[in-house]
Amino acid sequence: MITISESAAERLKEMLSEQELPNMFLRLGVTSGGCSGFSYAMGFDDDETENDVYMDVQDLKVVVDKESVKYLNGLEIDFEESGMTGGFTIHNPNATVTCGCGSSFRTATDAGKPSEEPC
Repeated sequence: MITISESAAERLKEMLSEQELPNMFLRLGVTSGGCSGFSYAMGFDDDETENDVYMDVQDLKVVVDKESVKYLNGLEIDFEESGMTGGFTIHNPNATVTCGCGSSFRTATDAGKPSEEPC
């Protein structure tokens, strides 16, 4: 369902090891907003609910809320180093439109609710 490259997994594991709370995991989701209609949510969490789907990807616990699963099926996360900077990149095969900064999208069947503020 979700693919995380080796370089992204290594970086996420490093970041998780720096967290002060035990049992943290990667939470992925989708929220309304962004310039295209939906925005990606990616962060660490330690609170799992009945509304969550659990996955093990590259030995990382990944949790996605059930509402976001349909938008994230096939998602690919990578981490790229570029000179003195680096960052996570997301490729979503469900996205038919994305914004210039790559942090928001819409699908063929759902336009979401774009925010009025630019990226």
